[in-house]
Amino acid sequence: MQTTTSLTTAPIGRTLLLFALPTLLSSMLQSANGSIDAVWVGRLLGEGALAATTNGNLVMFLLTAFIFGFGMAATILIGQAVGRRDIQGAREVVGTAIGAFIPISILISVIGWFLAPRVLLLLGTPAEIVPLADAFLRVTFLAMPAILMLTMLMMALRGSGDAITPLIFMGLAVVLDVVLNPVFILGLGPVPQMGIGGSAFATAIANFLALFAMLGYIYARDLPLRLRGAELRYLIPAPHILALLFSKGLPMGIQMIVVSSSMLTMMNMVNAEGVATAAAFGATQQLWTYVQMPAMALGAAVSTMAAQNIGAGRWDRVSQITRSGILFTVALTGALVVVLLFADRQAMAIFLGANSPAIPIGQHIGMLSTWGFIAFGITMVFFGTVRANGQVIWPVIILFISLYPIRIGFAYGLRPWLGTDALWLSFPAAMIATMLMATALYRHGGWRKMAPMTITAPETAAPNLATPSLAVTTEAAPPGSGLAPQTAHLSRESR
Repeated sequence: MQTTTSLTTAPIGRTLLLFALPTLLSSMLQSANGSIDAVWVGRLLGEGALAATTNGNLVMFLLTAFIFGFGMAATILIGQAVGRRDIQGAREVVGTAIGAFIPISILISVIGWFLAPRVLLLLGTPAEIVPLADAFLRVTFLAMPAILMLTMLMMALRGSGDAITPLIFMGLAVVLDVVLNPVFILGLGPVPQMGIGGSAFATAIANFLALFAMLGYIYARDLPLRLRGAELRYLIPAPHILALLFSKGLPMGIQMIVVSSSMLTMMNMVNAEGVATAAAFGATQQLWTYVQMPAMALGAAVSTMAAQNIGAGRWDRVSQITRSGILFTVALTGALVVVLLFADRQAMAIFLGANSPAIPIGQHIGMLSTWGFIAFGITMVFFGTVRANGQVIWPVIILFISLYPIRIGFAYGLRPWLGTDALWLSFPAAMIATMLMATALYRHGGWRKMAPMTITAPETAAPNLATPSLAVTTEAAPPGSGLAPQTAHLSRESR
């Protein structure tokens, strides 16, 4: 079987955009799913139930944040292996990732079921909604194996250059979740009424069905990352690959925690301004979720495409990929920012109601802050490129500096002079600072010369890359660094 490596040979601009669009649509589906679920719970069960789901969703976000980090690490390793046409190496990464995280996700599910009340206590959940939150969170933990494994598999497929399959089954999960929510909440037909637990149960059923359907599709279509016969031994985690996944994935998981914790700190300051301001900021954040989607999708696409080209030794294309990513993200994010500037009142009314007193506050927040997402988009592209060669430590450090000393410091330090505007201006200030540091990292950070990581076990690795062998490194260095392989080695593949 000869692997398809269009990400390393096709025209860069068009290929990057077409690869990013399915990821963008997947993100939009996920966000729309969360919004629709919130509508079902709020309309059918009331505000208390809606507040209870917030606690469960926060726990789920924190758990998936770590899986996101390991999934990104797997995406990089798979992307570089596919770029070198080492499909067996890519399958080894997939096998180790799945074999390691199936037991971990089951353990999280079991422990979470029993510790749900303690988790809610740590979150400071109001006593009046604890019973609702407990019912929701316990069932949410039951859904975690499917949610985590579906996330991992989708990221692995994107690493191989397939963005369509994840979109198809994300769509399936969303449709099933939206349809099943009222069925289990209200107990329609023969289904018993489950209340708030029914919402979490619908999510669990939807994700398990989507996971099994995607596995069936992968094997029915004989996609490159499937495991058959002797390859099933790859499900026993290989220590050297597992070490790579943890060493590269943990910093990216921590990055998500840094982002969420800084936002919690900002929320404390916003809440102190009163209900109207908090409501306006909440509506603004809903809009920001959609504004940042093109940047997130393009950053992920740049990372995958750059990883495959690095794996193929096509360093001449990596800079072009980065430039194309920046042009697209500035154009798409900029267009969304302009639309919001002209339609901010109508957009706010979707979440707040047409006559809400919070709308003018939200308009003011958007006017001061939303333009900063253009800088955010550029940062995502630079980070996506440097991560493609395994540099994951400096992005975390840069984000910590931007979100804590700069953003929080700006908000606290300038509040006596700027009032509440210091809160809103702290967002673009941090985004610009992040962009400047990300630019410096991309241009001068030395990420191009990082020592290669090998998929092949150390004791079996070939000592000389110029000698034909099955040893395959999943990170290459740029030409002239002394680390670049002189030839691209193809692994033996079974189909």
